[in-house]
Amino acid sequence: MKKVSLVQMKVHQKGTIVEVQGGKRFENRCISMGIYPGKELTKLSQFILRGPVAIRVGRSVLALGYGMAHRIIVETA
Repeated sequence: MKKVSLVQMKVHQKGTIVEVQGGKRFENRCISMGIYPGKELTKLSQFILRGPVAIRVGRSVLALGYGMAHRIIVETA
């Protein structure tokens, strides 16, 4: 198992969230979107040069900014 940030994952790769790095406000924002440790996700796409990252969490598809995606640590197979 390898721990990487959401930005470093490959497109269509699946993983489990292990950590959300940031303050309480950032953590609460992530939780409200369904992003929290233990939750599985799939990276759908990423735009070049620090663009948004699209992910599927449960039944939702979300687009996260580069900075936000960089602070979400995922464990991949």
